Amino acid sequence: MKQLKNFQYKKILNAALLSLLVILFILFSSLTAFARSQLFYTIFYISTPIIIDGKLDEPGWTAAPDVGKFKFPWWNSGKQEQTVSKLLWDNDNLYVSFIVEDAHIWAEQTQRDSAVYEDDCVEVFTAPNVDKPQVYFNIEMNVRGAFLDQFHPQGPVRPFTSAWNGEGIKIATSIVGTLNNDSDTDKYWILEAAIPFSNFAKVAKNTPPKSGEIWHLNLNRLGGKTNPQHSQWSSGQTPDPQFHVPEDFGRVVFLRMESPFWQR
Repeated sequence: MKQLKNFQYKKILNAALLSLLVILFILFSSLTAFARSQLFYTIFYISTPIIIDGKLDEPGWTAAPDVGKFKFPWWNSGKQEQTVSKLLWDNDNLYVSFIVEDAHIWAEQTQRDSAVYEDDCVEVFTAPNVDKPQVYFNIEMNVRGAFLDQFHPQGPVRPFTSAWNGEGIKIATSIVGTLNNDSDTDKYWILEAAIPFSNFAKVAKNTPPKSGEIWHLNLNRLGGKTNPQHSQWSSGQTPDPQFHVPEDFGRVVFLRMESPFWQR
């Protein structure tokens, strides 16, 4: 019995030490990213189902922190409409959500790989291997749920691989307002997406990522007919609007634990 108690005690102690090491790692990574003026976000694990329906009513979304205010590095005029974005993950998918403040919601594209960036659109850009920071994917999604996906195996200066198409990507949207009627004032629209990690398997070190693994990633917004603007989570540094700059991506770390807000 005494040996069993000692074993259980050591097991609890080892788990506590592991959790402490993970926290210290995240803190170190955050400070390193801050020193480099790069944004840093922790993606918490989710063990309960996420239904892709554009509603964001699961407790996991409520518990997850948002990435912070989007920046407007190329702003000239017009209202700076904000975007709230969150990310989660499980063994199969990277989940991303956007709540998009938008007084004039507009989208015409309905086909895959069409010019969705001309519509009200949000985007996920990621380089899933820190040893290959120029190798990245972009997935661009409009308010109708149509999307464009590309793979850039040689970076932004070379042509992307047109033959690549992400598989199993699920997108759902909802609108508080009216679509394609700029004579009235809308409130916002929501986009929710599940992106299977298997799409990144040829580049990423691990799919799914290991706890504590870091990816480079950025979240963007643009398009629409009235008051189109470019905004980002991690701000671009180019003179003119340009999202295809891997050097400007932020940093995300995958942590295999649920958001601490969930535990309250």
